[in-house]
Amino acid sequence: LWPACSHYHPHHPLCKSCCVGKLGGCTIFITGASRGIGKAIALKAARDGANVVIAAKTADPHPKLPGTIYTAAAEIEAAGGKALPCIVDVRDEKQINEAVEQAVEKFGGIDILVNNASAINLTGTLETPMKKVDLMLGINLRGTYLTSKLCIPHLLKSKNPHILNLSPPINLNPIWFKNHTAYTMAKYGMSMCVLGMAEEFKGSIAVNALWPKTAIQTAAMDMLGGSGIGKQCRKVEIMADAAYAILKKPTSFTGQFVIDEDILKKEGIKEFDVYAVEPGHPLLPDFFLDQQPEDLAKQMEEHGATPAFKSGKADSAATGPISDMFNIIRGILSPDIVKTTGAVYRFDLSGEHAGVWYIDLKNDAGSAGSGDPPAKADVVMTLDSADFIKMFGGRLKPTMAFMSGKLKIKGDMGLAIKLEKMMAMMKSKL
Repeated sequence: LWPACSHYHPHHPLCKSCCVGKLGGCTIFITGASRGIGKAIALKAARDGANVVIAAKTADPHPKLPGTIYTAAAEIEAAGGKALPCIVDVRDEKQINEAVEQAVEKFGGIDILVNNASAINLTGTLETPMKKVDLMLGINLRGTYLTSKLCIPHLLKSKNPHILNLSPPINLNPIWFKNHTAYTMAKYGMSMCVLGMAEEFKGSIAVNALWPKTAIQTAAMDMLGGSGIGKQCRKVEIMADAAYAILKKPTSFTGQFVIDEDILKKEGIKEFDVYAVEPGHPLLPDFFLDQQPEDLAKQMEEHGATPAFKSGKADSAATGPISDMFNIIRGILSPDIVKTTGAVYRFDLSGEHAGVWYIDLKNDAGSAGSGDPPAKADVVMTLDSADFIKMFGGRLKPTMAFMSGKLKIKGDMGLAIKLEKMMAMMKSKL
């Protein structure tokens, strides 16, 4: 008899069916698995004794993002799996081909493909350089299609093959396009691969999509939303558990756009606080899922959700004109905040108090006032003047303003997030 479940290999002629429904011995090819959700899925499979191909770009430590293909491989091996780290840019057909060949040579085949690699840039049409558009379309859409194409010949030889794309249900509400058309097109491209390939390979390969109901705490989310956003998120483990629930299903489960919380409820999970970064704290809904994100924003405001930019509660001082708000801002300027921020902000305000204002947190001891900034702006924020007052006064959360389209940001998103410190400092002044 073939020794034990830990030795199960779907390509070995002597293997029995004792491990069907588990991932032990299966070979999983995961793009972008050096960190975040991809690595969490890899570790979940590794605990079953799976073979994991880590197909990702990060071979050398990244200055801002943790983890490399080699550190991920060490974690996978420690968890009980076998790892094959491969340097792969999913835009490069040669690199994918080489990784696929290495996987087949080492493990005997490929049973599961997880298209996790993704690029994100949440800017409007005029503010998105074509380099960023090409990056998102190249990684998200083309990379998913290409990696699938190269893995499918091997998946067809597996007993229970799956392709899982980390992409959303296709929601054609224009609000999910208007603020970041390029990103939405790129993510929906991944979802369209599910629609097409699920039908094309029906009966042979299960092809599904998985998307989180709430924001998930990853290094990318921290960069996009700032340090304060974590408590509004769930941990990557919820996506790993949801992926596991999908991947252990038969190939008849295909063409599905799965939401993490929904499938886990069907698996019998009733308690979700275990997945929360801060149990009990209101959670930030993810993109693409709700028809009325402005209503969601209002609902979260009512429940006191903390924004990415921390700010204090406001009293009647926050309802004054823009000039009063800038008097307060000037009062907290200091060389220290200039040194730690290093950015010039311009505010294009519409509505009752329309006009152009600026905050210079880059030069000398800093300055703020009306009109164009004295130096080129690193970040331009466009919003209604009433919303500006609410935002700096702590009554409108910037995360929600951005998600619902009330706040538009042009320029460096990382520098935009640095306004968090100033907003926090204003708490004692209002």
